[in-house]
Amino acid sequence: MSPELTEVADRAIGEYEDVGYTIFRRVIDDDLLGETNGHVEWLQEQHPDVPPERLGTEFVRDDPFWLRLVSDPRLLNIAELFIGPDIALFASHYISKPPRSGKPVLWHQDGSYWPLEPMAVVSLWLAVDDSNENNGCMKVIPGSHRDELSSLRENTTTESVLGSEADRDVDESKAVSLVLAAGDVEVHHPNIMHSSDANRSEHRRCGLTIRYIPTSTKIVSDEQPWNSAFHFRGRPGVNQYQPWPQFDPARHFRFAGADV
Repeated sequence: MSPELTEVADRAIGEYEDVGYTIFRRVIDDDLLGETNGHVEWLQEQHPDVPPERLGTEFVRDDPFWLRLVSDPRLLNIAELFIGPDIALFASHYISKPPRSGKPVLWHQDGSYWPLEPMAVVSLWLAVDDSNENNGCMKVIPGSHRDELSSLRENTTTESVLGSEADRDVDESKAVSLVLAAGDVEVHHPNIMHSSDANRSEHRRCGLTIRYIPTSTKIVSDEQPWNSAFHFRGRPGVNQYQPWPQFDPARHFRFAGADV
């Protein structure tokens, strides 16, 4: 690793350990971002009954482009800094908030939802669009990754993406808004408290969450959507993985290199 990359890696790891999140700028190039935008639009056409904020893991196992994207070496190199060289995909999810109507995500910790033992996992949040306070960017409580995971409670009074929230009070005065440009990647801990507001702007706000686990972490449920794990790097470890789907132009989103 070059001295410049070592400095970036050391800074990112230090921030992650200190406050529970860090940001890498301009990770994904414009060509791949363009394909990703096309993929989101294609998914919405294929699944018109699914809210665009919930295009999730259950679709990954038969989607060659999605797997091409989340196995991009630039993303895996970032994940390796936090979980080591033996890497698998646990889950992935587009949260695409339409203009003026995109739903909020209430305060929660990701690990509260996940069937993982131990809770060794890292989340990468790829900004497909620019993400800011006007269109509902992510907000975090720095340092809250040191807290234990909270139980969850249903929230039926606020229409939201998850329909639930952390069963504890959150001091929102401590929240930090994570403003990202398309192609940036934010990395966060499974215990950090975070949320995002509704999209009140005239512009879509789409992000792709990618949950990577070290292959020593066990997925303890084989039910949907948790049965879409793929092995990407290093030793296979303790889980069963899905076979990589073969590209079929009649069924799949076409992308550069799909026919190779």
